[in-house]
Amino acid sequence: MSLNGDNGAGSSTHLATVPLIINGKDVVTQTTFPVVSPLSGTEIWSSSSASTQHALDAVGVAQAAQPAWSRTKPSERRDLFLRAADVIIKRKNELGEYMHQEIGADEGYQEFILGLAVEGLRDTAGRIAGAVQGSVPESNHEGMRAIIHKRPYGVVLGIAPWNAPYHLGLRSITFALATGNTTILKGPEYSPRCYWAIVDVFREAGLPDGCLNLILHRPADAALITEALIAAPEVKKVNFTGSTVVGKIIASLSGKHLKPSLMELGGKASALVLPDADLDRAALNCAKGAFMNAGQICMSTERIIVHASIKDQFEVKLKEQVSRLFGEPETTPVLITAASACRNRALVKDALSYGAAVINQTEGKDPLEQLEPETKMRPNIVSGLTKDMKLYANESFGPSVSLFTYEREEEALDLANNTDYGLAASIFTRDLGKAFILAEALDSGAVHINSMTVHDEAI
Repeated sequence: MSLNGDNGAGSSTHLATVPLIINGKDVVTQTTFPVVSPLSGTEIWSSSSASTQHALDAVGVAQAAQPAWSRTKPSERRDLFLRAADVIIKRKNELGEYMHQEIGADEGYQEFILGLAVEGLRDTAGRIAGAVQGSVPESNHEGMRAIIHKRPYGVVLGIAPWNAPYHLGLRSITFALATGNTTILKGPEYSPRCYWAIVDVFREAGLPDGCLNLILHRPADAALITEALIAAPEVKKVNFTGSTVVGKIIASLSGKHLKPSLMELGGKASALVLPDADLDRAALNCAKGAFMNAGQICMSTERIIVHASIKDQFEVKLKEQVSRLFGEPETTPVLITAASACRNRALVKDALSYGAAVINQTEGKDPLEQLEPETKMRPNIVSGLTKDMKLYANESFGPSVSLFTYEREEEALDLANNTDYGLAASIFTRDLGKAFILAEALDSGAVHINSMTVHDEAI
């Protein structure tokens, strides 16, 4: 939140408390909740917490703004999106600092997420005219023609997580806005100021009041506010990114109220390292894919499946990269809460109790030592996992990656596909023909060849 100027775009008179944004105006509520930085474990500011009435007010103004917004020309929306991208670039230091304070993001991760946000806005801007274009198909009946006219849904609800705020937050509402819908963005409790900034960027870019509204709430009110928003008759569609557990609840509520929903949920991404792989490249990308943002990305590399003939060489290179990138006190992964770090240590401890091993353990240092602040956790490469270990199947969403070996390609595919998830995967090989064959056999929505599993690009 900009710390100067009057109330409005790029500023707020309520510096200590993150406001909601309803109908283009900052709204500070009587009920608030603390926002704690994972870097220090201390409260950095408070956030407004919406009531059900605030939620319904946001729905009402979005509904009122929708007819006029839907009548804007595609070129007007395109230009607004391009201006929003420029605003992000202008304010990148401010927005990056919010990420640093609220989720512990280092400079590299800030640049990565802000770059995706700018790219996404510009790409969407270029697609608007085609996305809203209708067609005139032939009819099966003599002397008749059909006309397909694309119209907006109306009000769309976007629910997005804390871990990649400017990318995932924008993605939950930009396509809806681009095609003439108005939106409500329900932000997470861990990064409310980042989400305030998303809406403020559009406000500065000139988006009309009511077209994008921000709702924040304390954790205790999550069920109440979420159901109120989904149940509102004016809300016609739901976009959700988050955990599979919460996704099931959102899907159930959406189904109950006959609302279509679009979701991206959890992951257990595998990286396959073939015998002919460039091991330096594979090790670097596996290390970054596993431990970027402390592994708190749905596409994070959770399993590395390496051919037995190169296991020893690869293991040495992987440990070197992990130590280089994440081995110093200032680069040690920081999780969003102490509870998240505790959960991850418990997953690794369970694996160790059944015979697994942490292969990158520094001599004299306990890989599961509780560090200060409690949100810090050393990166762990775990080998010797079996199906009876919790880490084998559960998404860790933290700084641990499992290392497996294989002899036959069928073994590698069976292991990579032996999961309830199917979000992303990687293959490292110099043989592109082989890579395409294996990619076809992977039950994964995206397969990246010679690149890390954490990759998001408009295609």
